[in-house]
Amino acid sequence: MTPKLLGQTTPLPQSPQEAALDYVPNPRPGRTYLVRFAVPEFTSLCPVTAQPDFAHLVIDYVPDATIVESKSLKLFLGSFRNHAAFHEDCTVGIGERLFTEMAPRWLRIGGYWYPRGGIPIDVFWQSGPPPADLWLPDQGVAGYRGRG
Repeated sequence: MTPKLLGQTTPLPQSPQEAALDYVPNPRPGRTYLVRFAVPEFTSLCPVTAQPDFAHLVIDYVPDATIVESKSLKLFLGSFRNHAAFHEDCTVGIGERLFTEMAPRWLRIGGYWYPRGGIPIDVFWQSGPPPADLWLPDQGVAGYRGRG
């Protein structure tokens, strides 16, 4: 379970499917704690117009045996830059891939997408109910209000 990407010069993967995610042993097995990744500059492409879409992603998870190595996560998320998919597909797909591969006790993702055509779209997915003893802070991203 040694990270393959850490410490290496690694080009940005050309697609999410090509991107490899590295996982390392949980340094605090048996503990209930929350890991949060805030990704305020996520980009992908609209599958209809090929115009860029922008989102603020927040990924929260409770580790089990492994944690995701952050460089590999950064490269995986960066691989969406030239990937054409709807907001729902990007957000839920990221959550499902992390949940399937890492097998955390619990995971949620909030995708706070910036407006295109005047309509912001927020997409939320979670693997199930959070553990009862988990301190679960708000994701801290306000709903889009425009200039008002």
